[in-house]
Amino acid sequence: MPSAQLPVLPLSHPLILLPTARLTIPISRTLADNLLSILDDSEAGQPVLAVIPVPDTAPTIAHPPVAPPTHGVAARVVRLVRPRTPAAPGSQRQPYLLSLHGLIRIRLVQPLDLDPASFDSLPQHAVAYPPTDTIPSRETVEAFKDAALRLLDRLAKDSVQTQRKEDWLKVAAMVEDISDQRAAWMADVLVAAITGQYADKLEFLAATGVEDRLRHATGLFIKQLSISEVSKKIASAVDESLSRQQKEYFLRQQLAAIQRELHSLHNTNSGHSGTPGGIGFGTGSSGSELDDDEQADADDLADMKKKIEALDAGSEERKVGVREWRRLKRIPQGSVENGVIRTYLEWLTSIPWPSTSMSQPSVHDALKDPGFLVKARSIKVAPEWSNSDRALVPLSTDITVSRPSSTPVEPPKAPAPKRKKGVKGPILLFVGPPGTGKTSLGQSIAKALDRPFQRISLGGVRDEAEIRGHRRTYVASGPGMIVQALRKAGRRDPVILLDEIDKVGHSNFHGDPSAALLEVLDPEQNHSFNDHYINVPVDLSQVLFICTSNTLETISAPLLDRCEVVELSGYNYDEKMLIARRFLLPKQIQTNGLTESMLTLTDDTLLHIATLLYPLERAIGAVVRFKAVEWVEHLDVASEGKEHKEWRGVVETHELEKILGVPRWDSEEREREEKRGVVYGLVVTGMGEGGILPVESTAVPGAGRLKLTGSLGDVIKESGEIALSWVKTHAFDLGITAGRGIDPLKVPDPIDIHLHLPAGAQKKDGPSAGIAMTCAFVSLLSGATVPKDIAMTGEITLRGRVTPVGGIRMKVLGAHRAQIRKVILPWANRKDVEHDISPEIRRETEFCFALEAAFGQGTLGWRREAVLLESRL
Repeated sequence: MPSAQLPVLPLSHPLILLPTARLTIPISRTLADNLLSILDDSEAGQPVLAVIPVPDTAPTIAHPPVAPPTHGVAARVVRLVRPRTPAAPGSQRQPYLLSLHGLIRIRLVQPLDLDPASFDSLPQHAVAYPPTDTIPSRETVEAFKDAALRLLDRLAKDSVQTQRKEDWLKVAAMVEDISDQRAAWMADVLVAAITGQYADKLEFLAATGVEDRLRHATGLFIKQLSISEVSKKIASAVDESLSRQQKEYFLRQQLAAIQRELHSLHNTNSGHSGTPGGIGFGTGSSGSELDDDEQADADDLADMKKKIEALDAGSEERKVGVREWRRLKRIPQGSVENGVIRTYLEWLTSIPWPSTSMSQPSVHDALKDPGFLVKARSIKVAPEWSNSDRALVPLSTDITVSRPSSTPVEPPKAPAPKRKKGVKGPILLFVGPPGTGKTSLGQSIAKALDRPFQRISLGGVRDEAEIRGHRRTYVASGPGMIVQALRKAGRRDPVILLDEIDKVGHSNFHGDPSAALLEVLDPEQNHSFNDHYINVPVDLSQVLFICTSNTLETISAPLLDRCEVVELSGYNYDEKMLIARRFLLPKQIQTNGLTESMLTLTDDTLLHIATLLYPLERAIGAVVRFKAVEWVEHLDVASEGKEHKEWRGVVETHELEKILGVPRWDSEEREREEKRGVVYGLVVTGMGEGGILPVESTAVPGAGRLKLTGSLGDVIKESGEIALSWVKTHAFDLGITAGRGIDPLKVPDPIDIHLHLPAGAQKKDGPSAGIAMTCAFVSLLSGATVPKDIAMTGEITLRGRVTPVGGIRMKVLGAHRAQIRKVILPWANRKDVEHDISPEIRRETEFCFALEAAFGQGTLGWRREAVLLESRL
């Protein structure tokens, strides 16, 4: 194999030069200068270069790293063209064009250096030429001719232009008449003429033997023929299946293009007419973001594809995404089904799956901070400043599990069990009247845990699909509110607040929304929550759910069993004044454009506002707006130069009636009276607020019956009957009758007792009015009165035992607001007083647990010598 020294010119991917072919490429000025120097030194005038194709050096999964190239072609420099005008500064255009003609195959003795810095220097390399006098076998030549003729016949049939068809037929005639010695040359000509893949042509170039070259050419022709036949079949099938939807799509594309041109023309005319004295065309304006943009649509699809590829391999969501993506590519873009599938894929890829949430910060990092509790207590939004510590207690499990103990302990003898990584947090349920900061507490918890916060309002939700989503078979279907909240949060571990869970609808023909919430709020099931629209299990185990409610009566028992109840009761006057002074008043002053130095509310004024029935923030806002109007009027009078009074920014108590109107006092709480047969009981309203309610009783002529009025439920009616039976049984002991076995309702005169609870428009029920009714009957029959500053709650049995009741904190707060000085409670509720009632209220209120406390020591003439326990009447 003869050898020689030739300057080497590397060809970057995907350029390749074969023997008998011509190639024109742009080159840099440095490379052109080196070629010009070679041209000046060359005697023949057309020097020969060793042109070596350099594959792409960047390794990928499909294309591993390749060895340095050694095969190429000896090419003659046909032409080197100088540009007529110099390139503009900053232009990427190459200043020279080089034309090469391939002559013969060569092989580098030493591999080529792939350093791009040396490509323009045309280094000299030793090259070897393959033998050219070898004659191929007859079988190889016949196989080559057969494959070439079939390919040329296909190319001639597929050609649209007549001239090109004639050219392919002429080449086919040459192939039939070619001799065996020239078959290798014809293979080079045909391979260079047809369109093939870079790797196939590179292998063909590396085939130095004649037999090997013809075999490569035959395989390449057969492959190209198959590709051409399949492409023809696909094109024919597409042309035949051009449906009405495809035609509509093309027409819509044309219509969109026409609308863009009209919009551009309109902007151009508007810009031209808006310029005074302007001559010529306006420049127009940029298109609106609402206009159709094909590039933006393509970018959205590419982004969607990347999100599907980023899902965990083998996961259910990836399998569904790949299947739906393939369906999307097969369906025409203008069809309705295309839009449905694309909308589904957008929802599927926007949900934070485990694979897309790996880089998100873990909440355990925040919990491991030693100062987490201090920081959490410092994050308190205005209304819930007094309830934050109560809400943080249920989260202590997460904190203690996530933070390792810093106290040194002795190593255990036995290996300790491994701790689970995923700790399931509690489902919190905040119960309390409106305005106690339940929603704001949820926001504060999310901020303390450094999690995104999402709120879902369940008030009035009566369709199960609002929780679980609609099935995709319905028109305009979509996922439920849980999945929507996850999408908005963008993380797998948000804090989701389920607001007004007590007002969710119950079972109907739309389904049962409260039953659908059972799976959401069950830590043992929500790791694979099934939304009907997504139809892929969604993991909700990392979500911290917080529910809010005004009452527990309307919540179903299974749903309530999954929640940890945290009662947030109302505020006393001291807390209201502190909230108003620290939060509400500065907020209203800033909202109405005043400064803190321009307006001052005294403590007596704030206390007077807090004792009214007006909502606190609304009343303060009315006062601030009134003073803001006065300030504006003061400035107007001062600007006119008229005499005016000096501005006074202090609001006194006597001015409130002028600003807020006539006070709306609660006559039942303020205008109480000490009267026979009247006792004040403690109640909890339907909104969770505590208060007092008078229990009125009177005797009327009758036949010894009991009449109950006031919209009472069955339970409270039974409490009245039990209370009267106990009073009748112990009438002699209480000094009501002169002997045992005498009915006080029939002796000396037959009477009926009418017991009434005011506010008859409000439904009343519950087992907590027993002792209040008992004391009312005793007061009516014995003549002893209960002081008006005493209120009581508790249920009674026929044996006289007083059973505990709920809502003690809310009832005591309501009594404190009504200026009740003594509260009578069951003995079993003394722990509630010690733990739930603040020390300030306990110092101002006397708590008793006996019947004697209602009437006073010695008021009732007990005829029994036995000692009565405090837990019994």
